[in-house]
Amino acid sequence: MKIVVILFVILIVASLASALYYLVRDRGQSDRTVKALTVRVAFSVALFALLMLGFYFGLITDKL
Repeated sequence: MKIVVILFVILIVASLASALYYLVRDRGQSDRTVKALTVRVAFSVALFALLMLGFYFGLITDKL
């Protein structure tokens, strides 16, 4: 489960970096920045749902 969460975080950061690259490169003339940010939001929502499901099914515990 830790590997999946780390993978999602890496994908989120990579999508955010690509959005920054497209913002600087295209100077706001294309919609690639919006698409990259949309992908980032989708990954973030998927990660949140995955964490909730993992906690519900007992894959993630609240013990420290």
